[in-house]
Amino acid sequence: MQQRIDIVSLGCSKNLVDSEFLIKQLENAGFKVFHDAENPVGKIVIINTCGFIGDAKEESINLILAFAQKKQQKKINKLLVMGCLSQRYKDELQAEIPEVDKFYGKFEFNKIVEDLGKCYNENLRLHRTLTTNHFAYVKIAEGCNQACSYCAIPIITGRHKSRPIEEIEQEIKLLTQKGIKEFQLIAQDLTFYGKDLYGKKRLADLIARLSDIKGVEWLRLHYAYPTAFPYEILPLIRERENVCNYLDIALQHISNNILQLMRRKITSEQTYELIERIRTEVPNITLRTTLLVGHPNETEKDFAELIEFVNKVKFERLGVFAYSHEDGTFAFKHYQDNVPPEVKQQRVEVLMEEQRLISAEKNAQKVGQTLKVIIDNKLANYFIGRTEFDSPEVDGEVYIEKVAQNRKLQIGDFCKVKVMKSDDYDLFGEVVE
Repeated sequence: MQQRIDIVSLGCSKNLVDSEFLIKQLENAGFKVFHDAENPVGKIVIINTCGFIGDAKEESINLILAFAQKKQQKKINKLLVMGCLSQRYKDELQAEIPEVDKFYGKFEFNKIVEDLGKCYNENLRLHRTLTTNHFAYVKIAEGCNQACSYCAIPIITGRHKSRPIEEIEQEIKLLTQKGIKEFQLIAQDLTFYGKDLYGKKRLADLIARLSDIKGVEWLRLHYAYPTAFPYEILPLIRERENVCNYLDIALQHISNNILQLMRRKITSEQTYELIERIRTEVPNITLRTTLLVGHPNETEKDFAELIEFVNKVKFERLGVFAYSHEDGTFAFKHYQDNVPPEVKQQRVEVLMEEQRLISAEKNAQKVGQTLKVIIDNKLANYFIGRTEFDSPEVDGEVYIEKVAQNRKLQIGDFCKVKVMKSDDYDLFGEVVE
């Protein structure tokens, strides 16, 4: 019998990609691997941790402790931990949780294969076992050269390191051969892709090359940085049918006071100009952003400016996070965490309520339109899909009632859907010929 390994992935899509590459290596080595099983029962358990902010660290530690207890109870034989939390706090974790057999840094998962008595297969370096179905996340870079006051990512991942264009091309060609149609290009910072490898930013060149690959139906861009934004990508988004009219760009704040404290290297005025230019050059674009509230010294005036910003710009997609005082960051060393937790949470809720109303308004404008939709899932009475304006797992969905003419739809199919009604975040429609 094949020995079973359970892998549990926490955190972001970048962690998920690492898990997928590891799964492929383990399967090639003869193990039977389960990912995020509801009831992990393998004698070997690997936890891929997140260590970005306080809540994520707490979730990772609690999970490690739960499996450490299972190991004490002899329900599992071996417990291994990898990922961001392990990268950041390896020495402390080893001392505090000795039940874990070994902690691995974020970039050491190849050593797991070797420590399990098998050989890492270099020929499979670009191959992975997908945990998604018809779409895939593709990391084009790792690390970040920015020094934002609140952010621990550079501490965890190190400096920005781009992958060669040819390597990414090869990976996507391999994925299209498996029937993958939709690709989410991800990095901690898309904006500076290629600068370290080629001496200049090459994101536009990469998008052009990838969109030329046969079988690539949708390319979507996640996690751009606003400073020194690569405007040369906008014509590609506007003109290429398989480059989604979608951009995920984390802006964090609009108050010049807070932007300066955050060390964002951009002003309020420049931020408004950036958004205006993006929307002018790509009129049908969907903008997703994240905002951070409760940064040290954020005043009511700063927050009021942020509310005004949200209502002026009316982002199609918006996430809000409360500031987490992360050790090792500039803010931890130089600022007091002086906004009370209850005030942070209240500010999150206020902004999300503003966004709910904006999202409902924008969704209502889509009623009557016919949109291209990819089918993600099936329920008893509905197919569930997404438009090019919706990224998996974070954005809204399209519900299509199961009727006779569309019962043949399969997960991963594209179809044309006429939007019949909407709610705050989702659309409801029917398939049209």
